[in-house]
Amino acid sequence: MKTVLDNAAALSKGETNSQTLTEQALQRMNDPEGQGAKVFIRRNDARAMNLAKASDLVRTAGHPRSPLEGLPISVKDLFDLTGETTLAASKAAESASPAAADAPVVRRLIAAGAVITGTTNMSEYAFSGLGLNPHYGTPLNPYDRAIGRIPGGSSSGAAVSVADGMAIAAIGTDTGGSIRIPSALCGLTGFKPTAERIPRRGSLPLSTTLDSIGPLAQSVTCCAIVDAVLAGEDPEAIPSALPISGLRLAVPQTVVLSDMDAAVASAFERALSRLSKAGAVITDLPMEEFGELGTINARGSIIAAEAYHWHQDLIEHSGASYDQRVRTRILKGAEMSAIDLLRLLDARLDWRERVAAKMHGFDAMIMPTVPVVAPALAPLEIDDELFFKTNALILRNPSIINFLDGCALSLPCHEPCSAPVGLTVAGLSTSDRHVLAAGLAIEQVLTLQ
Repeated sequence: MKTVLDNAAALSKGETNSQTLTEQALQRMNDPEGQGAKVFIRRNDARAMNLAKASDLVRTAGHPRSPLEGLPISVKDLFDLTGETTLAASKAAESASPAAADAPVVRRLIAAGAVITGTTNMSEYAFSGLGLNPHYGTPLNPYDRAIGRIPGGSSSGAAVSVADGMAIAAIGTDTGGSIRIPSALCGLTGFKPTAERIPRRGSLPLSTTLDSIGPLAQSVTCCAIVDAVLAGEDPEAIPSALPISGLRLAVPQTVVLSDMDAAVASAFERALSRLSKAGAVITDLPMEEFGELGTINARGSIIAAEAYHWHQDLIEHSGASYDQRVRTRILKGAEMSAIDLLRLLDARLDWRERVAAKMHGFDAMIMPTVPVVAPALAPLEIDDELFFKTNALILRNPSIINFLDGCALSLPCHEPCSAPVGLTVAGLSTSDRHVLAAGLAIEQVLTLQ
């Protein structure tokens, strides 16, 4: 697939137009032999073509609004679109009122000239890192469809929409890794910004404390452009790559390197070797704080408490309509008291300060995004114990960054034609542009064959 800038250049040169790009995306979405029926929850082909026609007129007038002008973009199925019911890939919300207005992120995309192709499938209510959905089906990972592997979640359809050419970029959300996990497992680049960077109004929440909104795409530059649009910044003024020579990278030694399968361990070590040979200064960093998270969350999590607050009434009336694996996790929030939550928030603040102190002097920390390649879907569909064990393992590394209120990229670091593996490049809260600049430098090294 071409990048955002590749497509923008082709449009600028008149080699194609938005209507053609959009028609191609819609053909893939509607192909009965493809994954489109499981990738998209809500589709509006007429709206997409109208946006594409409008974009072509704007370009003909000589005033493209951004690098996203005329490009098909998908959005996760928890963002409001005017006149449509926001489902979050659930059945319980089918009777909810249609949205009265577009979510701010959708308005910003359209104002930048993007063509919204539809809303993508996800783990119901965004509460799983695997991407399974018993209501609408689970789109298959583009890697090894003969076996049928999970796409990762919760932004499952977002990743497959990009990987299968149904969108140039996708908008997802990330509460414990839901952008970075499917990006890593599907061979894409994904960016989770600092939570407060992007307005979250008009999106159905999982955790109002931890939710963040960001892009999945082909490259760091693609993600930086989309991130700038979502944040209301100039998408032409994205960061330049930092010099790789002397780039200070910390590798945490606690928790995040455990339980790696052979493919991930090999890809990670190869990435470290390439970066070191290119001049990056890589330091093993004891990070005992990462081992404290089980104790800190022993009486419940922020996600469970805040999810139960939002879902309590809906579960009482429509609990049987939920994915019961999701319902079980939400109900854990009912077991937490107010003092449990307040103590957890205090412990989180102390923990964040201690981690930040150890990160002083580093440009970023790097680690495997998830410790295993995408597992097969079928066993997870039938075995609850395996589902929850795998879900916990896949969420483990990326959820640390959410608890830190940090920002992070996941970059492909696997060899061509092998199972996708993601490398995380992470930083502290509000260091988004620095992390993107570091990610650009790292990407340049990892893409050299």
